[in-house]
Amino acid sequence: MSSVLQPASTGNEPSSGPSPAGEYRPVSSHLAIAPPVSVVIPAMNEAENLPYVFKTLPDWIHEVVLVDGNSTDDTVGVARELRPDVKVVEQRGKGKGDALITGFEACTGDIIVMVDADGSADGQEIVSYVCALVSGADFAKGSRFANGGGTDDMTFIRKLGNRALCAVVNRKFGARYTDLCYGYNAFWRHCLDRIDLDCTGFEVETLMNIRVVKAGLRVQEIPSHEYLRIHGVSNLRAVRDGLRVLRVILGERSNRRALRSRTHSPTLAPVGPVVPVVPARRQAS
Repeated sequence: MSSVLQPASTGNEPSSGPSPAGEYRPVSSHLAIAPPVSVVIPAMNEAENLPYVFKTLPDWIHEVVLVDGNSTDDTVGVARELRPDVKVVEQRGKGKGDALITGFEACTGDIIVMVDADGSADGQEIVSYVCALVSGADFAKGSRFANGGGTDDMTFIRKLGNRALCAVVNRKFGARYTDLCYGYNAFWRHCLDRIDLDCTGFEVETLMNIRVVKAGLRVQEIPSHEYLRIHGVSNLRAVRDGLRVLRVILGERSNRRALRSRTHSPTLAPVGPVVPVVPARRQAS
């Protein structure tokens, strides 16, 4: 599955995105983007990990939305100290799915990126996700098992379970995923209207992956490396959560016949109308 970043355009094309013309955010000395990017971080008692998470976030992102799951430590205080402009949202219910849905509703950016608060994700990879989106994808899906990806945090049992569940999704829904239960993803905000999330638990990531395929959205996998949690203990339980993921898979109705009739691939983003990526202007010295 392709993971090559698309080259920049010449910079002479008119803006076709929703952002005001001429408002570009420098990504590097050679690239800039027009659409604002929101990063959603669900967190509960992650005060010790947030300094590592925030440190890797690019300075060109539009906003950081921290969804606090009723933390009993200084998660909110640390977040505000690290990034005074952070948007803190109190979680209404319980579960990762509920936290993400709450965060998505608070976003104002055209592109939304999901990042875990345990320090396992490298924020510098966000540029790869954004480049895939502005080059034509609707949904940029992180994969630890695509060529160039990796993980330091999965046991043999978890890898085996993830592979088995991924195979079930691929067969039932006509997808070609290499990873299923991974929370590092990015998408255009308008995709939320197509996937209608109604899941409150950890299995929300699987539900998103299934529904973007069912909706016929253009998906591109992005190689990603998952690191070990820095501080604290994960709430993930392989058997319990694996069974919850399986129930979600079995509960979703397949529409493979409709997918076959579509002209584009459900897992590779074709070239089409995109928000322009243009060379960033160097500042005068």
